[in-house]
Amino acid sequence: MPTVAVVGAGLIGRSWAVVFARAGFAVRLTDIHQAALDAAPGHVEEALRQLESHGLVTDVPAALARIRTCPSLAEAVAGADLVQENGPETVEAKRALFAELDALCDPSTILASSTSAIVASLFTEHLAGRGRCLVGHPVNPPHLVPVVELCGAPWTDPAVVERARALYEAAGQAPVTVNREVEGFVLNRLQGALLSEAFRLVAEGVVSPADLDKTVAEGLGLRWSFLGPFATIDLNAPGGVADYAARYGGFYGRLAADPAPASVWSPESTARIVGAWDGGPDPAPPAERSRRRDARLAALMAHKRAQS
Repeated sequence: MPTVAVVGAGLIGRSWAVVFARAGFAVRLTDIHQAALDAAPGHVEEALRQLESHGLVTDVPAALARIRTCPSLAEAVAGADLVQENGPETVEAKRALFAELDALCDPSTILASSTSAIVASLFTEHLAGRGRCLVGHPVNPPHLVPVVELCGAPWTDPAVVERARALYEAAGQAPVTVNREVEGFVLNRLQGALLSEAFRLVAEGVVSPADLDKTVAEGLGLRWSFLGPFATIDLNAPGGVADYAARYGGFYGRLAADPAPASVWSPESTARIVGAWDGGPDPAPPAERSRRRDARLAALMAHKRAQS
């Protein structure tokens, strides 16, 4: 089975360790912070036990045995088929880390970044092995939300993207290929459009933040959990997508001509959002809310797999 080096043992890194270990991959996990590395196995086991309770993992001890923590980057990446980088979300940090990875790794090792928005060309341009570098952007937490966006730089070898896609598919993820570099890739650009309109609607007093969340969770989100937007509108008009566009294109055109302005993200607008949110409707601590979120995502994943 493949060997994957996971660089960074924070929230995303340890979730990636779960993804690859449950699929039978050998996983080497490393972090410059010893405390994070020491804590990671406990978090990984907790996640695997939660998956087990929904029938998504059958042998937790075997999965845990496939994960080895490594004190050094060199030890972690030696002989790896794929490196999944989860470092700080800055160009400077990624540039330094990828330079080190490029020097340490075998020429055949794929170097993938979990960056949420930074395109690979900004931190790989001057690397000798830049052709094997790309973005493999997951959604938090990757072991419960399987999509991963693959986006190479202009110099990334297309064969590397295909090899990466095959590895992520073998790990049980749902890779999508982003054909050219755009900041934020696809998922965060879609999320950004929804968030900007949400910020505008709440800041302007059109709706409360709790009711806006309800609109998505009990409305759009129910369909979007198994249908994308095109498949959704294809069923929302008798003649499919073209008919939907003919019926509602006027409204959506007017909306597109008046997008939420950048000022919805200003400190003043954010303060209005925070004031209206008032801590949110759920008073539980963040750790408990995260645990409940993950349990519901695991149940949804189990349901979707049963249906497919």
